[in-house]
Amino acid sequence: MSESRVGLVIEDDHDIRELVRVVLTQAGFEVHVATTGSAGVAAARALDPTVITLDLGLPDIDGYEVARQVRQFSDAYIVMLTARAEELDTLIGLESGADDYLTKPFRPRELRARVAAMMRRPRGGGAADPAPKAGGSDAGPEHEGNSLYKHNGLEFNYDTRSVSVDGEDLQLTRTEFDLLYALLQAGRVVRTKADLVRRLRNEPYDVGTYTSEADERSIEVHMGNLRRKLGDTAQNPRWLQTVRGVGYRLAPAQNASTQKPQRES
Repeated sequence: MSESRVGLVIEDDHDIRELVRVVLTQAGFEVHVATTGSAGVAAARALDPTVITLDLGLPDIDGYEVARQVRQFSDAYIVMLTARAEELDTLIGLESGADDYLTKPFRPRELRARVAAMMRRPRGGGAADPAPKAGGSDAGPEHEGNSLYKHNGLEFNYDTRSVSVDGEDLQLTRTEFDLLYALLQAGRVVRTKADLVRRLRNEPYDVGTYTSEADERSIEVHMGNLRRKLGDTAQNPRWLQTVRGVGYRLAPAQNASTQKPQRES
């Protein structure tokens, strides 16, 4: 890991807190800890961490609320640590802004692998796959290289990590940003949920590595969050088109007269 990567551990259990601190330290992070939700939010604001591990069962405010508050000002990767194995708890965590989750008890090497996968995501504008060329009414987005994209009123700049819709800036998490980038690159090519899981691991789409149902369900939740922030709808998509039973692709280019539907409140 490179210099100046800061990790924040928000955990009230001493043993788990120390375990996570050691794992992140060994992975090359400068690690800070907080034992309550409110202290964690304050530390996240002050430290601008790259990665946050977040316990759900904190003594003051729960991890869901911590994630929601942190997401108001930070795009740090958030890994939620929970003793609750129910799918509903996991989905609520992802909808609150977490990028990934681990169920306690977990193996230290599993946490390190999840964090390493996040940190392998490209940050310099390089593309995992070449973007398709535009052309025709069913075209993908207009683009310059693999950094600047325009599609149906959406403007995406990989280098500045910025996204706007009809001139209005959007605040996306890193995972939401990377998923949108993957779909812009693919254009009208369908990406399966397994494809997108592998993309978040920075693996080639066709390597055939295992993806679990939980991994693919997390993609559904992240895509739902992204669609909501864009003001898009599954029924009449402007950007994100669901291919039922398969995955997702970019919606077709629209005529100028139809590019600005009413956004949802």
